[in-house]
Amino acid sequence: MEINNFQITDLLMKMYDHSSEAIFFFDRECKLISMNNAATLILDQEVIERMVAGDPKAICLSCQGYTSEKEMRTCTSCYMVDVKNDFSSFQVYLDTRGQGIIPYTASHQMIDEKNGVRVLTLRNLTKQYKTQEMLNQQMMMKSIIKAQEDERKRISRELHDSVAQEMLSLLVDLRVLKYMSIEGEVLKKVQQTEISLMRLLDDIRHLSVELRPATLDDLGLEAAFRTHFKWIEKNYGLGVRFSAELASKRYEGEIETVVYRVCQEAVFNALKYAETDEITVRLFEENNCLLLTVVDEGIGFDRNAVSPKGTGLGLYGMKERAELVEGTLTILSEVGTGTKIQLKIPIGNNG
Repeated sequence: MEINNFQITDLLMKMYDHSSEAIFFFDRECKLISMNNAATLILDQEVIERMVAGDPKAICLSCQGYTSEKEMRTCTSCYMVDVKNDFSSFQVYLDTRGQGIIPYTASHQMIDEKNGVRVLTLRNLTKQYKTQEMLNQQMMMKSIIKAQEDERKRISRELHDSVAQEMLSLLVDLRVLKYMSIEGEVLKKVQQTEISLMRLLDDIRHLSVELRPATLDDLGLEAAFRTHFKWIEKNYGLGVRFSAELASKRYEGEIETVVYRVCQEAVFNALKYAETDEITVRLFEENNCLLLTVVDEGIGFDRNAVSPKGTGLGLYGMKERAELVEGTLTILSEVGTGTKIQLKIPIGNNG
């Protein structure tokens, strides 16, 4: 298909008129000779009038500096008058009309050497900045949570391998003392100390598991859940009806951590606030997603309440964790009808 010069000119004019980029044309004396519709929207009328009059410093009324190799914002060697440096691509900040200071990617270059015509184009970077900021926040959150889990794992191993083993050694020594020829009061004291050490040892073991259950790393979600729920029932009397229908035995480490922590928080919330003796936990796969549901028939709560029970940080943390693995957290609850929490995480085809 051949395109003649008239068609090219027509297309270029349409691009110029309808482009979202602001386009300014200047002559060799920095006098504004033309600009498109987008350009008229970002600068105050006074700036435009001074540009038309040929004032090379007119842009200074709006410009907040451009990014150089040495500074984030500088006015040294202004891009409008410096013909030696390469300003074919740079970043500039403009105080725009009604929008405040906006970052732009800019280009200022000669397009007609004979007539000294130069063009300045500006593309708004706000959307790209917001996208980058959101990405950076998510990556930072992932790094923080990973660091937390790694530290929990380290402390958990340290408690189990060092402190707990030392406690066991002391218990053995105390039990040996009971069978030696010692007075009754001493024996009684030894027995009391043994009981205290046993209780402390149980606390240390529990703390180790809560920090980072070894079962989760070694055997996966189902085994970790069953161990955790047995402990909940033994220590708090809360019955947990648990069912697992999983096509895969293991998932990505980050996914397993998120599912375990969300479930852990949901169960403890039910324990503290739901006023119920039993909850139902289901873990299953559906439509290439891993789903977790935690349901209780307790007193429920008003999700729109200004001052809900607790700090609300637990629910916020659950949502934050879900977003890290592109999951969604749904909380359904009303006063008197119980609560259902569902976590849904895409896992692709595990087959």
